[in-house]
Amino acid sequence: MKKNQYVLILDDEEGFRIEVSEYLKNEGYHVYSAGNPSTAIDLLESKIIDIALLDIRLPEMDGITFLKKINQQYPYLGVIMMTGYGEMSNVIQAMRYGAVDFLNKPFKLNEVKESIERINKYQTIRKESESKGVLNDTFDENYNIIGKSKAISEIRNLIQKIAGVPDTTVLITGESGTGKELVAKAIHLLSKRKDNRFIPVNCSTIPEELFENEFFGHKKGSYTDARQDQKGIMEIADKGTLFLDEIGDMKQSMQSKLLRVIEDKKISRLGDYNEKKVDIRIVTATNQNLEGMVKQKLFRADLFHRLNLFRIDIPPLRERKEDIPVLFDHFVKTFIKKYGKPILKVEKSISSKLLNYDFEGNVRELMNLIERAIILCDEKILTENRFHGLKYFSQSAEKTENEKSGSFNLGDQEKQSIKRALNIAGHNKSKAADLLNISRQALDRKLKKYNISIKK
Repeated sequence: MKKNQYVLILDDEEGFRIEVSEYLKNEGYHVYSAGNPSTAIDLLESKIIDIALLDIRLPEMDGITFLKKINQQYPYLGVIMMTGYGEMSNVIQAMRYGAVDFLNKPFKLNEVKESIERINKYQTIRKESESKGVLNDTFDENYNIIGKSKAISEIRNLIQKIAGVPDTTVLITGESGTGKELVAKAIHLLSKRKDNRFIPVNCSTIPEELFENEFFGHKKGSYTDARQDQKGIMEIADKGTLFLDEIGDMKQSMQSKLLRVIEDKKISRLGDYNEKKVDIRIVTATNQNLEGMVKQKLFRADLFHRLNLFRIDIPPLRERKEDIPVLFDHFVKTFIKKYGKPILKVEKSISSKLLNYDFEGNVRELMNLIERAIILCDEKILTENRFHGLKYFSQSAEKTENEKSGSFNLGDQEKQSIKRALNIAGHNKSKAADLLNISRQALDRKLKKYNISIKK
C-alpha cells in the first residue's frame, strides 16, 4: 500500500459510506465521503484525491455521467466503479470513460483494498510506459498503433486500461486488415505478462480433429505416433497471452473445450488424466458478427459472453481517413529503410489524393500499396506515377463501370474484388488471398471460376 493515499467514496447510502470509510482508515488511508455528486466535486476541487470509489446509481446524475464530467479535469484519478446490478454494459462504458476497476455489490471489504492495490500497480505501469514514450500519440515501432483520429486515441486509451487488468479476456473486432493482432500485441506488451510469450493462433487453420493435440498437447503413447510427451499451445502460453484470431471460425466442439479452459484455468494432455493449472490471458479477434452467429446457433452464447467481457472495436480506415496521411508517412519511412532506397523526397500530392480512396483492405491494403511503390522507385523522389498503374487516385475502372450501370450482381462484384486484390498485391496470390480474407486454395478456385489469369 502507498502511504498517505487519499480516497473519496461517493455513494448515497450513508451506512455503506461509514462502513467502507472505517475499514479504509484502519488500513491507513485518508478518507473523504460524499452522498451526492455536488459534494464530491467540491471535495475534488479543494482536496488532493488519489482514488475515487463511485457508485453507478446516484442522485443528481448517474455515476457514468459523473465520471465523464470529471475524467478530463482529473486524468490521474484512479476510479473504481461500484454497482449492485451486475450490468456489464455499465462496467464497459465506465472503463471507456476512465474507470480503472470495478466492484460488484455486495463485496467484501478486503476487495476494496485489493482494488486500490491493482490501481496502484496500473498507475506504476502507466508512469513507466510514459517515461519510455510508449503512450504518446503514436506508439513506437514495437506497438505500431499509428494514427491521430479520435477512434485511434480511444483505442489506445482502452489498450492502456485493459493492459492493467492482465487476467481479463478481450474481444477485438474489425474488418480484415484493420490491425487486430497489433492491438492484441500492444495489450500484451503493456501488461505484467510482457516478459512471457505472446502466441498468435489462427483458428481457421486448425482442423477439428487436431484441436486437442495442438492446444493441450499429448502424453507419450497416447496414440500411435506419440513417441514422446509434448506440450500444447496452452502450456506454452502459460504466464503469457494467447491470441486466437478468427475465433468465429472455431468449430462448436472446440468452443466447448476452450470455454472449459477459460472457466477452470486447467488443462490435461491427451492420454493424461492429471490436470495442470495454466495462467494465460486469452485475447480473441474476429471480422464476423458473433452476436448474429449466436442467434443462428453457430457460436456458443456462453463462450461469447466470456470472450466479450472487454471489447475493442476497430473502425475501418474509410471511417477514419485523417489517419491515412500519418500511416502513409510511417510506411514510407519504414520501407525506404527496409529496402535501402535513395528516396529523399515524396510528392505532397500523393498523400492527399489517397484520401479519396476507400481502402476495402484497410491498413494492410495501404501498406501493401506503399511497399510496392517503394520497391518500384529507384529515384530520389517518390512520384505519383509509381501509384497510377494501380488506379488508386481514381478508383478502378471496373468499379466505376459497375457504379454507372448500377450493377448489383454479386458474382460481378466478387470478380472485381478479386481483380482489385490481385492488383494491390502485385499479382501475388498469397497476399491477394490475405486481402480477401480467404485461403489460397479458395482463391485458386475463384480464379478458375471467373477465368481470371495471373500476370507474370
